[in-house]
Amino acid sequence: MTRVAVFGQFYHKGSERFIEVILDTLFAQDIKVYMIRELWELLQAHQITIAHAEQLEIIDTPDADLDFFISVGGDGTMLKAVTYVRDLNIPLVGINTGRLGFLSTIPKEAIADELTQLISGAYRTSERTLIQVETKATSNPANNWNFALNEVSINRKDSTSMIRVDVWVDQEHLNTYWSDGLIVATPTGSTGYSLSCGGPIIHPESANLLITPIAPHNLNARPLIIPDDRTVRLKVSSGAAHHLMSLDSRIASLPNDSEIMLKKADFRIKMVHLPETSFIKTLRDKLYWGEDKRN
Repeated sequence: MTRVAVFGQFYHKGSERFIEVILDTLFAQDIKVYMIRELWELLQAHQITIAHAEQLEIIDTPDADLDFFISVGGDGTMLKAVTYVRDLNIPLVGINTGRLGFLSTIPKEAIADELTQLISGAYRTSERTLIQVETKATSNPANNWNFALNEVSINRKDSTSMIRVDVWVDQEHLNTYWSDGLIVATPTGSTGYSLSCGGPIIHPESANLLITPIAPHNLNARPLIIPDDRTVRLKVSSGAAHHLMSLDSRIASLPNDSEIMLKKADFRIKMVHLPETSFIKTLRDKLYWGEDKRN
């Protein structure tokens, strides 16, 4: 029997109808359905009644026997879903009930049709690189979730002054960035924070990492693409006592002069794609490429 877990982290008025469509579709296919407790408690807190509640099994965390892990929300929810899937090698399915949806590609208008395709086996998966983080600081998200699917970013805290980020690639000093911060992104994350800071778009199946300064004071400090088998070491100094480090959406305060080691994680995340979806199509649809009157 196919086993599927359903996850979400936000509730917006009326969004329970998407949960109902998902459950109707899955149970109609005789699927064993689990719901992550975080979503279940969110629905309970908003006094939402689920028609299939008696058929659900509520779990705290998934196990490796799951066939799919369904994320219901936007790209932020997909990033949170990664912290559940971790290194379990469970294919991750994104249903977009949010806005842009680079990672969560199943539109809410097509949930039933596309989940039916999924269960029938009409899908493919792509493997996405993650960044692993090592730091000696004790108060940081890397203690429990030392990986990021999109990016690791360094930002100033409690100050309007620039921070200094010294960067080494392997053992070679690359640059000292005077800026508002620095982003080290995966190809998957190249369409996120890095893109808004002037970074390039990289195909998510490329074997690269991306270093992008945030508002650099030196205008010749440009984004740099490096092979993903390199180690990136950061040393951060600022006028304040602490600076911020984020792993996707998880944020921590680190002391001044912290050293942070970044490298490719030893596992990947499997992302599910249906026949109608591709990264190129997503660029055209989400960024309106080709929307030119001359075309």
